[in-house]
Amino acid sequence: MKKIFLILIFCGWTLIAKSQDASVEKSTYGMQIGFLGIWGHNEAQLSNQIALRSEIGMVAGFWSGNFYSKKGYLMTPVLKLEPRWYYNLNKRVSKSRNISGNSGNFLTVQASYYPNWFVISNYDNIEVADQISIIPTWGIKRNFGNHFTYETAIGIGYRYVFAEGIGYLENFEEVAVNLHLRIGYRF
Repeated sequence: MKKIFLILIFCGWTLIAKSQDASVEKSTYGMQIGFLGIWGHNEAQLSNQIALRSEIGMVAGFWSGNFYSKKGYLMTPVLKLEPRWYYNLNKRVSKSRNISGNSGNFLTVQASYYPNWFVISNYDNIEVADQISIIPTWGIKRNFGNHFTYETAIGIGYRYVFAEGIGYLENFEEVAVNLHLRIGYRF
């Protein structure tokens, strides 16, 4: 009876110790695709619940109208940096849910830079003005299988467009929205 009691205490102690160790991964890499782009990312651990996500990608845009002879598309690069707070890791572990690959709900402030380095388009001589945006965002990230992920997020923030750099009279600022749904692969 003493042995069974000691085994139960030991098992209970390891479960308590495990729930206190809920933490984001030290480093994780992956690729994601979404409705309007493709991205590569890294998430590096800053603390047990905070990871710094750095991302490079290509975002797309489409247009049509009276000023263009045909419908247009473009793809341009984007660089992003965002500290993500995964606030429900302990709760997920206590419910025996997976947190590998930083699977959980998160809050972040996404900082993005859209440089005018190059544009891929069906029109010649298309330029995209340099832009920066800062968008507070809420999202979820989940895994299916060992390497596949899906992620969705929503946020509203601020964007500044350096329009003078491509010939407009003045720069401008506007409200920016971050709404994404992505699927990806974790390495």
